[in-house]
Amino acid sequence: MVNTDDFIKRLEIILEYYSLNASSFADKIGVQRSSMSHLLSGRNKPSLDFILKIIDFFPDVDLYWILNGKGTFPKTVAIENLSNDITDIDTSTPIDLFTPILDSHEPIVDQSKFKQMIRPDVNENKDEIDKIVFFYKNGTFKIYSSHLS
Repeated sequence: MVNTDDFIKRLEIILEYYSLNASSFADKIGVQRSSMSHLLSGRNKPSLDFILKIIDFFPDVDLYWILNGKGTFPKTVAIENLSNDITDIDTSTPIDLFTPILDSHEPIVDQSKFKQMIRPDVNENKDEIDKIVFFYKNGTFKIYSSHLS
């Protein structure tokens, strides 16, 4: 539940930040001026539609901040602070996205013994297996190919 008094205070912070009066704010987000007046006086509570219009028109307003005061306003200040906290990542060495990552718990299959794993009763002249791909839950994969490279 949104505390109306606290919501009004946050709405006034937004008005001050953008240097707008209640009438121009109402015009910008597309609501009637009387709706804005009733909200600021505490007569009415904010509707979901009203809040969504604010979020749509003013991208710096965080939804959680305007609803319950948690988070930051404006959002861009919070993003700039985050970018200052991130350490520089060395991008000079390209990342190989296609080399499978070996997990210490998974068995390592010797490629030379791969052909021995095929059932002997299968006729090798028909539908020979070209490769087998294992997909792991952690997003990695391994490709076993019958062609030794």
